[in-house]
Amino acid sequence: MRANAVAPGVVLTENVRAGTPPEVREALSEKTALPRLGEPEDLASMIVFLLSAESSWITGQILSVDGGLTMRE
Repeated sequence: MRANAVAPGVVLTENVRAGTPPEVREALSEKTALPRLGEPEDLASMIVFLLSAESSWITGQILSVDGGLTMRE
């Protein structure tokens, strides 16, 4: 049995786009290693991978999908 989790960063959902001022989104994106916020497809791609046979030997992991926001220096 496998057990993994996806820990998302800020994802540009409809609610985030509508409820977060552009300057706040810009400030958040500047804190990530990759210069953008996430899209729903970014999370979907990781989830599809974790459900696939390619990840059959990955278990017990929390995978940060956050553009490098929580990356250790």
